[in-house]
Amino acid sequence: MLQINRNNVNKPRRTPIIAANWKMNKTVEEALALVDEMLDDLDAYEEVETVLIPPFIALYPVVELVEDTQIKLGAQNMYHEESGAFTGEVSALMLREMCDYVIVGHSERRTLFHETDAMINLKVKAALKHDLTPIIALGENLTQREEGSTQNVVGNQLRAALREVSEADAGSVVIAYEPLWAIGSGRPANGEIANGVAKYIRFVLAELYNERLAGLVRIQYGGSVTSANIGEFMSQPEIDGALVGGASLKAADFVRIVARTQEALHQK
Repeated sequence: MLQINRNNVNKPRRTPIIAANWKMNKTVEEALALVDEMLDDLDAYEEVETVLIPPFIALYPVVELVEDTQIKLGAQNMYHEESGAFTGEVSALMLREMCDYVIVGHSERRTLFHETDAMINLKVKAALKHDLTPIIALGENLTQREEGSTQNVVGNQLRAALREVSEADAGSVVIAYEPLWAIGSGRPANGEIANGVAKYIRFVLAELYNERLAGLVRIQYGGSVTSANIGEFMSQPEIDGALVGGASLKAADFVRIVARTQEALHQK
């Protein structure tokens, strides 16, 4: 996951990670067509880790398309138990054969499906147990932001998600800062805001573990990310990529986001 900055061999450079969260969109046929349209272009950007996160029903057919590429797959959610009488749920044990990543704690899971911090913590630990990298989503709503509670909300979510997670495991997670007021709204946070929250996330990671680990963990921004604004976020020193929603549903748009991410990498 790490590249070495040749200007300072002692300083690791975090590999940018761009993840496409398709949410509840695309039939299997549509998913295959979308991947086929952008596969060769995405695979050409070797300095960016690209993760496709389709609906569950499309995971198995898509995995065959990306098998001989550097593109990774992720799942949009999972349940913390390995198996059992949990109708409609999917476990980490089932996903590990196809996926490298899984989103945990997305705001839509927190708000629409009432997932608690304790539930999210169980999912994080289950994912890590089965060699899945959790993309832990954190973020405040508009009221919390206006009240000046962003750090308190994000910090508490992070501490809860990593409760009883070892330093060795914590170093491999990905954090996605997704302010609820920006998701799907067309009004993203600006680069300065996102970078400030990411910097605070590293402060909390250092508090929980140490500064070395805080410097290694990759932090994404999510919320109305487009090819027009990705450069602003990627120019920030604490932002390492994006969790992309709507813009990942169109091949040309998503390819441009990945392309501009790689361009920004050389400008940091």
